[in-house]
Amino acid sequence: MADRLSARAAIAAVTADFTESTAPREDTAADGPLGWTGYADSRARATARTGEHESVVHGLATVGGHRCVLVSFEFGFLGGSLGQRTGDRLEAAYEEAVAQRLPLVSLIATGGSRMQEGMIALTQLHRVAAASARLRAAGPAQLAVLRDPTTGGGWATLGAGADVILALPGAQVGFAGSRVRPPGADPAAYTAEGQLAAGQLDAIVPPEELAATVGHWLGALAYRNTVPAAAKVPDALSATGLPRTGWDAVLRARSASRPRAEAYLDAYFGIRLPLHGDRCGGTDPGLLCGFGLREGRPVAYVAQCGTPTRPAGYRTAARVIRLADRLGVPVLTLIDTPGAANDAEAERAGAGAAIADAFAAIAAARVPVTTLVIGEGGSGGALALAAPGHTHVTADSYFSVIAPELAAAILKRSPDQTHATADQLRLRPQDLVDLGVARSVVGPGSPRTGSNGSSA
Repeated sequence: MADRLSARAAIAAVTADFTESTAPREDTAADGPLGWTGYADSRARATARTGEHESVVHGLATVGGHRCVLVSFEFGFLGGSLGQRTGDRLEAAYEEAVAQRLPLVSLIATGGSRMQEGMIALTQLHRVAAASARLRAAGPAQLAVLRDPTTGGGWATLGAGADVILALPGAQVGFAGSRVRPPGADPAAYTAEGQLAAGQLDAIVPPEELAATVGHWLGALAYRNTVPAAAKVPDALSATGLPRTGWDAVLRARSASRPRAEAYLDAYFGIRLPLHGDRCGGTDPGLLCGFGLREGRPVAYVAQCGTPTRPAGYRTAARVIRLADRLGVPVLTLIDTPGAANDAEAERAGAGAAIADAFAAIAAARVPVTTLVIGEGGSGGALALAAPGHTHVTADSYFSVIAPELAAAILKRSPDQTHATADQLRLRPQDLVDLGVARSVVGPGSPRTGSNGSSA
């Protein structure tokens, strides 16, 4: 179980610059809207124990040099539960973020809605959801840090509804609290680690790294009302001439020694901040997504790692692209896949709809999207993450409507005709430039163009 810090200790763990905002007027009846006998006494004891008058504290803060609105839950105050006064404070925090165009950071530790206020407490979730929607429409991002525990409505609104979700190791995370789970339920499913594996949150951050990580994220997510410049095309990481034949291009792209996405991202970014999972229970280890800082400037990235891309990968990519578009952050995609996963499990997981969603996200993006093909460009599974008119290729890549072997099989050609079929598909990097599919062949130091098999 993770350590349970007080609300103010959690704030102190991420910043020394916090100015508490004035709490909204609190004029509810002594024993609450239900007249729950002893409720006022319970609140008074909670105040005496914690020094707080409600289960949340909010105000303006600076984390890692970046301003934000900060909300922190006090679990010692009636289990960090949400009641009407909690809703007042949360709504005020969101409105402050809207008014000042600042991101909102929530340090959550809650057991859910407050039973002593009945349905009035439960309906605070509507208020929080509406306030969150207003902030999202205004532009600024929302970042949640899940402390122990994060359950019930607090998880299902501030937590799971955030743009970026971080968690402390060992935190309980789930809609169902520990006392209301089905008998025999797997306890691992209700942990930060279990939720990460299920694609429900982005990263687990050790306490000693939390302040720096939140600061980096605020630097990447800071709302911008300007027209972003396109991401610079990465340099190629291998020095090689252009392939002579189509089959040469295929062999190069499939070579185990060719640089992969991880190497490109490490070379491109000073700091990488991963976004993980499709929020629908799925992950794809063959797709790396997130925001990176390059010379202090944020760029969102979606990078295939040479494996068939799964539906969860496309859904995660679409989520990242839409977030970047909302925040005015340019996008870089790295293409390297033999194609979309086509097994029965992928079909059941909605492969077609997931690929369509990725196409739609790129098509609708108002920010510049830049693509570099670094290996295999296999059919629609690769094209779904490629930027029309802004795609570049390396000399050790290819892009094709279909793999040459499959094309030969469909055309009922013998296997010994595969190489000739590769030539007919015109899938070499220089062919792609000549066809207008790619803008340039990128070399180790700068873009280059080429044609007819000659190095440029």
